[in-house]
Amino acid sequence: MEYIDNSFEAVIGLEVHTQLLTKTKMFCSCPNVFGREPNSLVCPVCLALPGSLPVINFNAVKLAVKAALAINLHINQRSLFARKNYFYPDLPKGYQISQFQDPISSNGYLMIDIGGGMEKKIRINRLHIEEDAGKLIHTGFNSFVDLNRAGTPLAEIVSEPDLSSPAEAVAYLKDLRDIIVYLDISDGNMEEGSFRCDANVSVRKKGDTKLGTRTEVKNVNSFKFVEKALEYEINRQIELIRGGGKVIQETLLFNSKTGKTESMRGKEEAHDYRYFEEPDLPPLILTDGFIQEIKDSIGELPKAKRQRYINDYALSEYDAEVLTQYKDVANDFDELVEINNGKIDIKKIANWIINEWMLELKKRWSTDNNERVQERAAQHDENSIPIEKIINEDLINFKMEEIIKDRKYFFDMIMQVEDGKINRNGGRLVLYKLVENGKNGKVQTVEEIVAGLGLAQISDDKGIEDIIKQVLEENPKELSDYLGGKEKLFGFFVGAVMKKAKGKANPQKVNEILKKQLEKL
Repeated sequence: MEYIDNSFEAVIGLEVHTQLLTKTKMFCSCPNVFGREPNSLVCPVCLALPGSLPVINFNAVKLAVKAALAINLHINQRSLFARKNYFYPDLPKGYQISQFQDPISSNGYLMIDIGGGMEKKIRINRLHIEEDAGKLIHTGFNSFVDLNRAGTPLAEIVSEPDLSSPAEAVAYLKDLRDIIVYLDISDGNMEEGSFRCDANVSVRKKGDTKLGTRTEVKNVNSFKFVEKALEYEINRQIELIRGGGKVIQETLLFNSKTGKTESMRGKEEAHDYRYFEEPDLPPLILTDGFIQEIKDSIGELPKAKRQRYINDYALSEYDAEVLTQYKDVANDFDELVEINNGKIDIKKIANWIINEWMLELKKRWSTDNNERVQERAAQHDENSIPIEKIINEDLINFKMEEIIKDRKYFFDMIMQVEDGKINRNGGRLVLYKLVENGKNGKVQTVEEIVAGLGLAQISDDKGIEDIIKQVLEENPKELSDYLGGKEKLFGFFVGAVMKKAKGKANPQKVNEILKKQLEKL
């Protein structure tokens, strides 16, 4: 970006809070579900009733360790929970169970692309586990507290101030989100608050080593808003310093309507959280075997897999990115490549997955969840994410072996199209039937579906020749015009043949045989 004075540089550090994909909350057995009736998912632990005691959700620990290992953090085999003390209406205990001096992981890094084939190493100070607070709902002059979110397991990921532009900040956030979504650590839904960012930013003269006074922009919930908030805040600080003023350490909120940051609280109001060890929870001890087991389960990460797809299979950057958005999709693609064993161009398999398989499942999801889609669509405005992302960002089961029972059915369907036995539209109908069969527990081979739906193309030369002969006899004027030099009428004859064949003639064969027949006249 262009600053109002390019003699300054920005220093940015990010704190990301991501909700972990567990079935229950961090310290109790309440369901961890978004969008339910307010205060319907609470218990004595969530409500901080006297005598209630927390119990660690070990699945949350596993997900936190997986996230930490994926971003090269060192796992601390002994970590402690601590009480973070502050008062706010959505925090019933008057403190938050978090980690402070002894987090579960520390000292990692993430490599991000900064353009021109260059990468930059962004150091990560720590990832620690904590519980989320509740949520305030403001309507008119009233504020209500919904404690359904209270106790939701969070991983807080804190970077060092190694980012130097809004674009780098967004690149870091996108790469981080890609990893946690791909590994099923979080759904990464920024709109629903399961991936939130606090940005710490300061400016200084280029060449200076001393950090400037920082401000913190809280709870920015989209990549676009992170970029806009940082751009505005960097220029605001530069303008303030150039005018002889001083930057005040304060907490800010980003107003998406005005595109400006607004003060939330100043330094004099900043909290002293008075951390101390959580007396109701023991130290968290992790064994070497436990850590190694999780490390072995991670496998190839999205960025490396994308690059492999581009290098080995000549896929476009877009196709590689879509295929690695979800781990299930990438796994299915890899398995189909194995099944293919060089029979057809791998790009054709990618095309079928992206443009047919994923699209079909998204359509079905939007139909089954129409009320939810419409509700979320109504919340969108011109500053929000594109409406099609309403479906893309939700958890959809793309796993072939669960939906159509066998990946080979999907490959057989592609081969029927590639061998000219059915056309592309016929392939779509077969795919639709495969999904329906999976839903109803019915087992049919692709060949049985093709026969049952009458999709087989007319591929024998004699059959196509007979249809062409009929078409030419029925259209003497067009034939005369074509022979007189109006070669554009070739397309008319192809269309007429396909219509008479009810779309079942092999288009390639039709073109070849029609051309030969016309050349004889």
